[in-house]
Amino acid sequence: MERMDRIFIKDLLVRGIVGIKPDERANRQDILVNATFWADTRPAALSDQIEDTVNYRSAAKAMIAHIESEGPQLVERLAADLVRVCFESDPRIQAVEMSVEKPGAVRFSRSVGLTIYRTRAEMQAGA
Repeated sequence: MERMDRIFIKDLLVRGIVGIKPDERANRQDILVNATFWADTRPAALSDQIEDTVNYRSAAKAMIAHIESEGPQLVERLAADLVRVCFESDPRIQAVEMSVEKPGAVRFSRSVGLTIYRTRAEMQAGA
């Protein structure tokens, strides 16, 4: 992949259902999301027009809607779903790094979670 720029959304805090325990299935909890999109921002830098870049607001709204409406058991599933949502939000996104955390899920820790990295090419190939 040619050299890409990074657009990021940092510390998106949404309430949703994720987890395997009965109380996690019944009660919404904080879910912290950090996303980085790899895309070519040179066209937008030249034109200074929103149409020429990834609209991070649209991507954030799509992620929020997904978290608020879905209820996966595992953060691994949620992270993979959010990557798909981001790719669907804009065809210019060529890769996504997605971190999903559950603050306070483990006693004595601030947060637990995972980070995944996926490219558009591998998603299209069904990997």
